[in-house]
Amino acid sequence: MKKTKFVIIGNPISHSLSPIMHNYWFNKYKIDAKYELLETNEDEIQKVVNKIKDKEIKGANVTLPYKRSIIPFLNKIINDANETHSVNTIMLDENDNLVGENTDVFGFQAAYLKSIPNQEKKNKKALILGAGGVAPSIILALIKSNILDISITNRTHEKSLFLKKNFKILKTINWNDFSKDLSKFDIIINATSLGLKANDEFKNDFSNFKKDMVYIDTIYNPAETKLLKYFKSNKIRSFNGLNMFIYQGQKAFYLWNKINPEVDDELLKLLETKIN
Repeated sequence: MKKTKFVIIGNPISHSLSPIMHNYWFNKYKIDAKYELLETNEDEIQKVVNKIKDKEIKGANVTLPYKRSIIPFLNKIINDANETHSVNTIMLDENDNLVGENTDVFGFQAAYLKSIPNQEKKNKKALILGAGGVAPSIILALIKSNILDISITNRTHEKSLFLKKNFKILKTINWNDFSKDLSKFDIIINATSLGLKANDEFKNDFSNFKKDMVYIDTIYNPAETKLLKYFKSNKIRSFNGLNMFIYQGQKAFYLWNKINPEVDDELLKLLETKIN
């Protein structure tokens, strides 16, 4: 009998550790399934969607650059995907409707925000660098966690303005101006792909930072981008995207299999050995 198949679609996708994590859980919970990378061009999305409808693929994760562009191919989007207009998990419901959900919001909250006391959250100011794929999920996660003073900056300013239409509380800052405002922020989050490739880094000045700020990078592979190394070397509490990646995956696994998989030490060690 053929194994049940799950995939992640995106482009580029070779850096993704989703197959390592999900296949570890399939093995742990004795589920006869496999999870694979499926590098997908824009004109191939319909083909993948058809395979899910035909039950050749049971479920899929969606990563850059398709978290928004996948939506027209779906029958409906639910929960956090409704508010973010961003989908990272797709599946069929009991009526064979193709459903899009967003587990990134939960992933970000579980990874970084649950440990901040509620009273402290009210006074935190957050700056999000980048208005692309994962940014709406971070905005909603911050709002749900009662961090309501949120600014965003993006190389293309129109993208920031587009997000502000959906999230009225957002403040926008021009990309060339955010360096001088850095000292205002308690939390700085990199939601861009800058740092994913060695030769593609920030050109901005980050020296004007608050001494007790927290830095969060949504990139997890490599484990430390240049910007994360810079903040760490300046004794700033810094996190990469690995925990967010794990918790969004945990929720996706539950949606597909109705099992809430354990995040154990063996999984963490396994993932860490695969990161550059």
